[in-house]
Amino acid sequence: MEWVGEYAGMKVAVCVKQIPDPATPGRLDPTTNTLVRDGKLILDDSDAYGVEMGLQLVDAAGGGEVVLVSMAPHRETGGLRTALAMGADRAVLVSDDALAGSDALGTAKVLAAAIRPLGADLVLAATESTDGYTGTTPVQLAELLGLPSVTFAKRVELEGGGLRVRRQTEAGYDEVTCPLPALVTVTAGVVEPRYPSFKGIMGAKNKPVDVHTVADLGLDPAAAGWSGARQVIVDVAPSEQRRAGEVVEDQGDAHQAIIRFLEQIKVL
Repeated sequence: MEWVGEYAGMKVAVCVKQIPDPATPGRLDPTTNTLVRDGKLILDDSDAYGVEMGLQLVDAAGGGEVVLVSMAPHRETGGLRTALAMGADRAVLVSDDALAGSDALGTAKVLAAAIRPLGADLVLAATESTDGYTGTTPVQLAELLGLPSVTFAKRVELEGGGLRVRRQTEAGYDEVTCPLPALVTVTAGVVEPRYPSFKGIMGAKNKPVDVHTVADLGLDPAAAGWSGARQVIVDVAPSEQRRAGEVVEDQGDAHQAIIRFLEQIKVL
């Protein structure tokens, strides 16, 4: 890669998950307890923040490329086209029947194999997907790629040939500096994702989407899919309905009831 200045020509890979539309009631396969993905898939809202962050960082660098990387069944590109309409340059899709049943680690192995040839300076991902919520795939991906990882980023800036990241914590935030290449997971609200324009939507139809199989990536088929999964969903149960709250009538001692409740939930 030829550099003009510290960042010119920056290549950002953004992990994008395509999920069943949350507005449509999901279905579980009764034999595997996994989500059925046989219909149209859309861009996971949490990944829109990573796409926008990548676009803004490339603009700040003075140029470069945003490449989407996704793994989905049936050569599905609906969610990718949405992200391409936002402004991403191209996409890499891994689609293979052998990937059905992949767990978080299997998914990370597939994504790593797809990202490695790109020579990306930065890999961006959401902290977790909205249809899985494991939150483990990005850090596994960083380990497989041999990259430093910074998680829960609420602000990302280019600085001194690397990154300065404001990392969200329970107590506030940490300021972290990180060399490139690196992997960063971003939280919702790190930026405001742009809406695809009509011109962007039309242009996205002609942007390249390279589709690969497991064999194309040189992966052992046993590394992913049902055969490679180390996680098994043994049961699925509806979440408990929210119970009615306790009503306290103040007879001059309501504060005692509040103190007892706070002690019960270990706030005090």
